Amino acid sequence: MAASKDETPDGGAVSGSQRGIEATPVVVIGGGPAGLTAARILAKAGDPVVVVEEDSVVGGISRTVERDGWRFDIGGHRFFTKVKPVQAFWHEVLPPEDFLLRPRMSRIFYEGKFYDYPIKLGNALSNLGVVEAIRCGLSFLWVRVRPPKNPDTLEGYIVSNYGWRLYHHFFKTYNEKVWGVPASELSADWGAQRIKGMSLWNAVWEPIRASLAGKRKDKSKQVTSLIEEFEYPKYGPGMMWEHCAEQFVDMGGQLRMETSAVTVHIEDGAAVAVTVASDGVEERLDAAHVISSMPFTALARAVDPPVPAEVIAAADDLHYRDFLTVALVVPKERGFPDNWIYIHSPEVKVGRIQNFGSWSPFLVKDGRTCLGMEYFVFEGDELWTCSDDELIALATKELATIGLVDPSDVEAGYVVRMPKAYPVYDDAYRDNVDVIRHWFEDHAPNVHPVGRNGMHKYNNQDHSMYTAMLTVENIHGARHDIWSVNVEEEYHEVTDGRPGSGSERTGRDAPTMPRKRSAAGSVPG
Repeated sequence: MAASKDETPDGGAVSGSQRGIEATPVVVIGGGPAGLTAARILAKAGDPVVVVEEDSVVGGISRTVERDGWRFDIGGHRFFTKVKPVQAFWHEVLPPEDFLLRPRMSRIFYEGKFYDYPIKLGNALSNLGVVEAIRCGLSFLWVRVRPPKNPDTLEGYIVSNYGWRLYHHFFKTYNEKVWGVPASELSADWGAQRIKGMSLWNAVWEPIRASLAGKRKDKSKQVTSLIEEFEYPKYGPGMMWEHCAEQFVDMGGQLRMETSAVTVHIEDGAAVAVTVASDGVEERLDAAHVISSMPFTALARAVDPPVPAEVIAAADDLHYRDFLTVALVVPKERGFPDNWIYIHSPEVKVGRIQNFGSWSPFLVKDGRTCLGMEYFVFEGDELWTCSDDELIALATKELATIGLVDPSDVEAGYVVRMPKAYPVYDDAYRDNVDVIRHWFEDHAPNVHPVGRNGMHKYNNQDHSMYTAMLTVENIHGARHDIWSVNVEEEYHEVTDGRPGSGSERTGRDAPTMPRKRSAAGSVPG
């Protein structure tokens, strides 16, 4: 390893002698945002790195899926952050000409009408009508007098901010589609991040206050859910990670695609090697450190010698919510200007519809656009196991049911399934994560979980990247607590500071899921 100095992600410098990495490489498991961020930074610093990715494409859930020349962004990825090292990394990977500045537009579709989201007073009053608008206003005032009994639930949180009637209009159905359980049994943490700054009071008062003050809104204080524009790679989020992977290889890193991590070997209190498999052939790779973005559950099961029974039990008790997109090709004029529309109509199963042409014209073809019908599922349930043809037929029918597109206008369809899209935050997840986390900290501290699935933590792309950046600094001698990334109740993107507040609440939390609601007595995984 060279003895020259290199910059850390935040601009600091460390010498080669401080890194503690010799010729033995760092093995990075997973080629998603977290894994590739760590790998590229290490390779740039001159450290030997091997990335193993079990899929044939990089990017994880942030990939761009391509079918017959159409490109799909699975879940939608806005490139907006106030974490400066992440912003700098994006612009180091891609040149300015590869970014588009896109307007943020999303609406709620409910009872045949479109409502601006975040909710705008004039638009909402116009759609609701005078009588219902008055009822909603009175409902909002009533909760000032008689707050909901349990503000710790998602239902209680939203009702406190909007009143009962607007809650039923705009929030109840969608959140129950996403998580599959009543909003009265979900944690308020979800709402604290997603809906922060968007109470009915703010919707009414803030425009008046700004007008009286003669000031425009201070965009620097916006939370992510309220941003008006964002950067976007012209060929989708996967473009970022494809270029990142190419640069990593050019820097001397090894990238092994369609290669899975089978075993993490631990000896004398440290990981010493990773056995990987490709085309049925296994190979043992020596490792100075292991950075893992593979599911935390799988990491625990991959250790040799095996972890204790209580750690396996904790891994078995962590679960995921899965996701599928049905992409339908339609004439361009049948699209809509929104990035996505939230479907609150209870008569259809679709939860959200993206218009990929609104993200970037480079994702679609001339004269056509592609609508991504998004369904939130559990792997193995009725929707997940439907054939592609059945799902395309369902999505086409539901487009017609809500009155957006006539079935005759659908020219083609594609299905993309994404397992383990969202870590499930049930009432036992935190204890289970702590059991696994502390075992690795005590018995193999050079194994570093990073990213959303790697930490079983609902991180956004930028937060996943930041955990990787801080992990690299830790390998080089720092002492960051990466588990504190994104722990403020307020969305982490509103600040630029280092983690470490000591709070255990995650601003980007998914809701706490009650076990009793699943058909089999436990949340499917």
